[in-house]
Amino acid sequence: MKRSLIIIFLIPLFSAGGAKCQEALVLTLDQAIDVALHKSYTIKSYQEKKLAMQHFFNYYEAQFSPQLDFSVFTPSWNENVSGIQRVDGLPVYNSIGSMQYGSKLKFTYILPTGGNFALSSQMYRESLKTVLSLQDYRTLNSRQAYSSISLSFDQPIFTKNKLKENLEEARASYEKTSSEFTRRQLDIIYEVTKGFYALYKATREVEIAQEKLSNSEEAYRIAKLKGEAGRIPEGDVLIAEIAVAENRAALSERQGNLERTADDFKQLIGMSLDERIQVLTDLKYDSFVINSDNAIDRALKYRLEIQESELDIKLQEIDLDRAKRIREISGNISAYYDITGVSTIEHGSTGELFRSSFRNFVDRPPNRGITLTFSYPIFDWGRGSARVQQESANLREKELSLENLKTTIVREVRDNIRSVEEATNRLNIHEQNEQLAQRSYQISRMRFESGNITSQELGVEQERLADTQLAYLDAYMTYQLAVADLKRKTLWDFNKNKAYTIDYSSQSME
Repeated sequence: MKRSLIIIFLIPLFSAGGAKCQEALVLTLDQAIDVALHKSYTIKSYQEKKLAMQHFFNYYEAQFSPQLDFSVFTPSWNENVSGIQRVDGLPVYNSIGSMQYGSKLKFTYILPTGGNFALSSQMYRESLKTVLSLQDYRTLNSRQAYSSISLSFDQPIFTKNKLKENLEEARASYEKTSSEFTRRQLDIIYEVTKGFYALYKATREVEIAQEKLSNSEEAYRIAKLKGEAGRIPEGDVLIAEIAVAENRAALSERQGNLERTADDFKQLIGMSLDERIQVLTDLKYDSFVINSDNAIDRALKYRLEIQESELDIKLQEIDLDRAKRIREISGNISAYYDITGVSTIEHGSTGELFRSSFRNFVDRPPNRGITLTFSYPIFDWGRGSARVQQESANLREKELSLENLKTTIVREVRDNIRSVEEATNRLNIHEQNEQLAQRSYQISRMRFESGNITSQELGVEQERLADTQLAYLDAYMTYQLAVADLKRKTLWDFNKNKAYTIDYSSQSME
């Protein structure tokens, strides 16, 4: 069965000073969805969250790249009192001061194993001052230059590669955020669809209220003529007049509700509240067959919540592995080799001092060393074991949550299918009821004009027609939302028999 109707409605918006004359923007449902996927607060918020997580992942990915650091200290100045112990007397306290100007350059290469090689160079000029307390505070001054080139190596052993672990965690977190972003887009599409039809319902309620007012005004006109001719009692004329007043008040209420609904919809899709819009919609529905097994299989295979739950388990496994390492043996290998030069002259220009320090590279023995360390917690009074048990319990909880989620998805899809079938049947019934009510009202109106029924009886038929029209509208909205929810829950369009996915290039549905 197919029913098709083209409806265009205008939502006028008024400023504090009066109506704004501006060209209205015409929107279909697909266009409204496209606007929401680009301009709404919700999509912008999710985009920023996804962008933040993407930079979080890029940060840990960059940890494997080399790093070049440069630091300058101009100046580094300090003066303090230093005590010198003497074996044959009390300590002597001299005042020592220094003023340094220099810089340091360091290049670090990160190894895939989690260790690193570092090549660094440091140069600075230093002015030294010593005040001797045993020599009547005589001051000694000297200047010197310092330069060094150093190569170092550092590598953790017997433990997890923390750089790779952090990258793996960041990647899983980013994939989860990306999945949530896609799922939120589907939620936005459903909410816009819901808001779109709510706006259409508010508009139809205004149209029905206008129709009731027009019918009651016509009935009052006829009743007034009959009353003047003495064909009906004066009470019937008063009843018809009261019906006009009630319908006029109802119309005003429906118009206010339309304006509120329009503002809610424009905020939902990210439009200015002062903008005038026209909504163009092709109201049609097609009955189609739903394969229950196929719907459930697709939901279990493609629902993004399952992917997110699996990523939660992966992240929890990382936390559990970290907890286990609290009680594991760990080690580290570090080594360094550097050559250092200190100026051998006490006075001279800065260039002379540094040249002297460079020459000292050859004479001075290099600094070098290697260290191998191991660490193992012998007894921690159960702290490590408690942490492992905690993370193990969290992992089991997430695994249980995944199994329960799959059961929930199966239940939701079954319920969605029943909702679509029920809504289809209800829609067919209300469509027929609306047609019958329309014909019944036309007959009652002719009978009223011929004097066979009273204005009260005509009013009853008018209310019945309005109620039937609203019931059909509610049934149509329920059907459309049930179909939209089924597509969102299964990622499959059963009407068009194709996948229900998002085109990221245009942010609209295929």
